Amino acid sequence: MTMVEATINIVNVVASASSEHKIDLNALVRIFPSVEYRPKQFPGVIFRLKKPKTATLIFSSGKMVCTGARSENEARGALNNVINRLKEGSMINICKMTIKIVNIVASASLGGAIDLLQLYESARGMGGRIIYEPEQFPGLIYRMHNPRAVILVFASGKLVCTGTRKEETAYQAVNNLHQKLEEENLIYYA
Repeated sequence: MTMVEATINIVNVVASASSEHKIDLNALVRIFPSVEYRPKQFPGVIFRLKKPKTATLIFSSGKMVCTGARSENEARGALNNVINRLKEGSMINICKMTIKIVNIVASASLGGAIDLLQLYESARGMGGRIIYEPEQFPGLIYRMHNPRAVILVFASGKLVCTGTRKEETAYQAVNNLHQKLEEENLIYYA
């Protein structure tokens, strides 16, 4: 158990789905004039929802990527909403589309300062790969093996955790790192 509870927030959940059929993006724009489509700048249509505030990228291959959701359920709901609207507009055939969570990004604050150089030098027993090049990037990059995640660690005690596919894995990764920092006396509380 850590001395100070970490504050962890899910800031982005990315989900994907694929149709078995190609999608005519020009026809999609005619049916849904509020979507964004600039084929010279980006090869897909951007279908934005206000609730939840998400953007779904739709490609002519039938692949869709939803970003901006704050939870797995919100990402699935937003993607299902877009899929249903495309079905109603006869843009895709009625078929079951499997939605996959492909990435979750969480931000966290551990409530204390971290000596990144000391962490880098003592990281042999941390069970992962660590990169720290302060001349190029102000944070330490920790590729955790168990659970599998990538955590950007900053001297302020702020973290960004990415690369997980479940919310609970992001929470577990941050809490595991926090506990290890305390065990090794690498975090300093004011």
